Amino acid sequence: MPRWVPRAVVIFWMGFIGTLVLRFTFHRLNNFLILMLVSLFIALALEPAVNKLVARGRGRRASTGMLLLGLLVIVFTFVGAVGTIVGQQVADVLSNSEQYVNDTVKILNDTFGSQIDAASVNERISNPTGPVQKFIDSQQDKAFDLSVQALGALFQMFTVLLFSYYLVADGPRLRRSICSRLRPDKQRQVLNAWELAITKTGGYLYSRALLAVISSFFHWIAFQAIGIPAPIAMALWVGFVSQFLPVIGTYIAGVLPLVLTFVESPIKALVVIGFIAVYQQLENYLFAPKVTARTLELHPALAFGGALVGGAVLGPVGAILALPAVAMGQALASSWGTRHEVIDDPLTFLQATKPPRGKRRFRKSPSA
Repeated sequence: MPRWVPRAVVIFWMGFIGTLVLRFTFHRLNNFLILMLVSLFIALALEPAVNKLVARGRGRRASTGMLLLGLLVIVFTFVGAVGTIVGQQVADVLSNSEQYVNDTVKILNDTFGSQIDAASVNERISNPTGPVQKFIDSQQDKAFDLSVQALGALFQMFTVLLFSYYLVADGPRLRRSICSRLRPDKQRQVLNAWELAITKTGGYLYSRALLAVISSFFHWIAFQAIGIPAPIAMALWVGFVSQFLPVIGTYIAGVLPLVLTFVESPIKALVVIGFIAVYQQLENYLFAPKVTARTLELHPALAFGGALVGGAVLGPVGAILALPAVAMGQALASSWGTRHEVIDDPLTFLQATKPPRGKRRFRKSPSA
């Protein structure tokens, strides 16, 4: 037997066992790693605001705590307001279910020429052994599980805020500790990458917040004109959820005002669907490209693909964090290597312009 065979066998089995251990550890720490990733995202987003407050003479720890407390108050206020509206609407539906059924059946009969009996539908709904009451009873048994999940989500949120606080409050000390292990030229590269991450994350939040405000404003006007319940709260819900949940956020955000409107009037619900669809197209082709180009400087194809990949890997959290990560990767890739002047060729010209005497000229790319 050659001498290298026993060593190769030992190395193979050590690598195999190490892979199993690494895989097991990753699965056990998967939730923790996601929480750390979200904490890092929040820390990078808060860093510019904290630095401005520190430059004005405030303490770094106090500034970080104040911003995180303000963020917590905004989130709880928003969720509480939407939850209160939904709870009131559900209670109204349960107390006036018979009237809502009568109105809905009348609209269906008048629109489609059907012969549905409203009395029989109400009887089936109120039947204790019917499918509707069985479904309601089955959901009541899940109240405890939902309470436990809510407490778990609340604990995870406070964990994220605590990690974010330490990452921002002790940011300079953390960066000094990392740079102390590196040569001066490597330190500059690390700090440049860190600054780039802060810039791209802040640009992402700025662009999303600006688009959310624009979306909320137009949806408020439309919802007020249509006459849906709580138009301001529903407009804020649609605006912020649609912007901070890429790709699927628009559909998730539109469900709540659609359901609340359908309970009162199915015709108004159709109008709500039409407006949300039309505004989404206007935003995709008019508002979003201009805002994103000024903040993230991210190619639309990369943004769409990054959101899909992030959602497939980490779910909604990955979809949210994908855009600043892709923007940072694009910026790092564009700054790497040597850039040369582009030669003159029709394939590299961006826009054709009509000259005054019939000759066709081209405007060169700014990067040429």
